[in-house]
Amino acid sequence: MLNTLPSSARWQRWQSLPRDSRDTLFLLAVLAWVIAPLTLELRPWTGAIAALLLGWRAWLAWRAAPLPSRAMRVGLLVLAVAAVFGSFRTLAGYEAGISLAVLLLALKTLELRARRDAMVVFFLGFFVLLMNFLYSQALPLAVIALVGLFGLLTALVQAHMPVGRPPLALAARTAFRLMVFGAPVMAALFLFFPRVAPLWGVPGDTSRARTGLSEDMRVGNIAALAQDGSPVMRIRFPDLPARAQPSQQALYFRGPVLSRFDGRNWTPATEQFNGRYQPRWLPPARLQVRGEPIRYEATLEPSGRHWLLVMDAAPARPEGAEGFLSGDMEWVSARPLSQVLRYRAASYPDYQLGVQATPASLAEYTALPTGFDPRTRALAGELRAQPAVAAGGTPELVDAALARLRSGGYRYTLEPGVYGRDTADDFWFERKAGFCEHIASAFAVLMRAAGVPARIVTGYQGGAPNSVDGVWTVRQSDAHAWTEVWMDGQGWVRVDPTASVAPERLAEFRAPAPEGAFGQAFGAVVGNNFSSRLRATWEALNDRWNQWVLNYTEDRQLDLLKRLGFDAPDWRSMARVLAVLVLVGLLAGVAWQATLRRRRDPWLRLYADARQRLSRKGMPSTEAVPPRALARQAVQRFGESARPLSDWLLRLEAQRYAPAETSASRAALGELRRQMHRLRWPERERAH
Repeated sequence: MLNTLPSSARWQRWQSLPRDSRDTLFLLAVLAWVIAPLTLELRPWTGAIAALLLGWRAWLAWRAAPLPSRAMRVGLLVLAVAAVFGSFRTLAGYEAGISLAVLLLALKTLELRARRDAMVVFFLGFFVLLMNFLYSQALPLAVIALVGLFGLLTALVQAHMPVGRPPLALAARTAFRLMVFGAPVMAALFLFFPRVAPLWGVPGDTSRARTGLSEDMRVGNIAALAQDGSPVMRIRFPDLPARAQPSQQALYFRGPVLSRFDGRNWTPATEQFNGRYQPRWLPPARLQVRGEPIRYEATLEPSGRHWLLVMDAAPARPEGAEGFLSGDMEWVSARPLSQVLRYRAASYPDYQLGVQATPASLAEYTALPTGFDPRTRALAGELRAQPAVAAGGTPELVDAALARLRSGGYRYTLEPGVYGRDTADDFWFERKAGFCEHIASAFAVLMRAAGVPARIVTGYQGGAPNSVDGVWTVRQSDAHAWTEVWMDGQGWVRVDPTASVAPERLAEFRAPAPEGAFGQAFGAVVGNNFSSRLRATWEALNDRWNQWVLNYTEDRQLDLLKRLGFDAPDWRSMARVLAVLVLVGLLAGVAWQATLRRRRDPWLRLYADARQRLSRKGMPSTEAVPPRALARQAVQRFGESARPLSDWLLRLEAQRYAPAETSASRAALGELRRQMHRLRWPERERAH
């Protein structure tokens, strides 16, 4: 076995391998690199089978053993297809299709004999490499794909090299030059090829209990909540200096609004349409804004959802996004967000929403299911009966409930345990602990029990500025739930009961989400300050990648054409730009070839000039003819008049095999060139 040999013996064994075995092992290593990212997304058995097949093929190459028989390969193919079909009940679709492609690539290596088989493996490798981008277009994956592309090109160049044992370094240098020469073409196509909607974007797994947003809020079912530190969006305030930017406590990014409660589950208002329940997008409620807006740019990570996260309140559609404003003041995208989206928005902190709402339109916001949370209903009656609340109305009721949260021993925790049937009663009277969902839900139930319209708003609160570029990063761990209550004369007013239980949840510098075992170990080795700085630099680099690569949309492409002088750019303008770039590329290629020709061996260039002159005199020859033979042919063809030419050719040949090139030999070659121009060349024979 390969790993039973000492390292020196393995190196000697590698050095003594036949070229086919060495090239095959290198290709298998590249294919393993290409397939590895996909194994994190596909079913575990797919990666395990692919690894076994590639490992088996590597063992056969190392031992120079014969490949499996045709019958065995056919049997493995049938088993692979059956496994995919049995797992997915289809061979179509992105996951089934990608699994099948990965297995076919691994199986194809078992019949890697002729060059035709190698070409099939190469192009399957390129195809599987592209499949990685069906799941993600993040910067780390782009780096992995670039390394995989370099490896596949190196293997492809190596396969076309002459017989013998050309070093892999030579093929790698050629592959690198090919990538460098192809980079301008790639950049031109990226910039000017018409942009189309992406064909990728796979929603994340919503079955995992992690911080983040979902389409509903089921209270009390999750005993412990793990924090996810992955970025959700990045915010920059280009018009505001750092000291004038909003505080962390003011950063509320609005997501889905939940208004229906069945005793345990909060859901948005819905209506039945074609047998399916869809969100009920009401006409926008009357929204009144005052003062100056806060203008900002947001870069939203793909979520597979429809929500455009903006700060309250944004009456105008975010520039760069397609969507509409619902009656609950949610900005909703027309299609699921499957790619990074960059948009600009203007939000007014001073606003009023729904001031003119009628009792009939508010009835659903006071509805509670029958038979749930009796103690909370009784608590609502007690609060209503207080003289201050009776005199002050809803504002005093809200203050009384928040005062109870501040002084009643309630606490914020991510491990509250599983709640019982009456979730609000459990929070107010039994556990007195929970995270924002429990607190917001219990508060909303209390308000409704007191006859006050209330609803849940979910989204994100807070964020942290990057120390490198100053861009605010909002993470999944910043997911939050708060309430809105309707007050006469004010409309819907935000009330965040979590701030009364745990003010540190909205603190200016709250602790970031855990970085995981690897991140903690890395921080312990290199120091937390350096680790934080490195993380900030990486996130700033990721933000640049999102801004300039993933978010290069059709609008930005047209803006680029406008800056290039096109008044009304369209696809014809892009076609003209591409045509000009292709022409420039061709001219650059011609110039490069001319440069290479000038840099070619001067002896070969001089000999080629002599052969070309003889060809014009009626005596063509090929590069394979040496000068001595050409001199003999010239004398036979033209007689003694060609003797000076013959002597010159013999001197040219002698100079070729002189000692290593020195300044004297270069001078001798220059003298031979001058003699060639002074020669009396024999005349071409005329036809009689």
